[in-house]
Amino acid sequence: MKLKVATYNIHKGVTQFRGRPRIHEVRVALNSMDADIVFLQEVQDRNERLARHPNYHKGTQLDFLCAGGYAHRAYGMNAVYPHGHHGNAILSRHTIHNFTNHDVSDHALEKRGLLHAVAHANGNGGAAVDVHLICVHFGLINRSRLRQASFLIDFVEQEVPRGAPLIIAGDFNDWQRGVDALLRGRLSLHEVGTDLVPEQRSVLDRMLPWRGGRDAKVSVARTFPSFAPWLTLDRIYVRGFKVLSIQVPKGLTWARRSDHAPLIAEIELS
Repeated sequence: MKLKVATYNIHKGVTQFRGRPRIHEVRVALNSMDADIVFLQEVQDRNERLARHPNYHKGTQLDFLCAGGYAHRAYGMNAVYPHGHHGNAILSRHTIHNFTNHDVSDHALEKRGLLHAVAHANGNGGAAVDVHLICVHFGLINRSRLRQASFLIDFVEQEVPRGAPLIIAGDFNDWQRGVDALLRGRLSLHEVGTDLVPEQRSVLDRMLPWRGGRDAKVSVARTFPSFAPWLTLDRIYVRGFKVLSIQVPKGLTWARRSDHAPLIAEIELS
């Protein structure tokens, strides 16, 4: 069974400086990615202020984004304010059985959540398989991220069957790679951005590989900022899957859609 998955921080569907709506561009981006499962962060599902804008979509952000071909979705509301709320979301072409959202906020200024869903993925001519999906958006402070990573590890060990296929994706804000070391060490996960060497490696990957020196046979999928990707904030971790390909779309068009570029991976059940 093959799956195309993507993680994308959409910055609430608005521009970074003036807060103008660009959720239409985000839906175009999702259509062009053509992924089976999409992990979204900063989905502002309700915004009463923007709803009065002439270029704003009708209905909720999730309804608008799912209209592009996603029959199933899960949403975890993390931050609530007088005019709306935002959080993480998972869009899927495969049936989602159930989902739960867990508050992993480390302090009052950063509301963070862990969204867990179980998708009934239909194989290519094979039997359907339950795949556990976890969408996260970790904090900006290092100690907060480490505590959130520990919660994630405990959750997986307690709630996800040991042999079940697992995909954890999102914006980890982990430029120091402390969270990465925890997830790899305790959960034996593979991160798609370093599990496969793309055909075309960037100049940064050749000059500054994150491990192994200049001749390292790994490549880092840089996604932030989208206008000149430098940091590896957005990641996809898998268990029980083989990584077939990865892609980070770049260019001016993608930079106009969000401050993050999406990370896309094609994976196959081992």
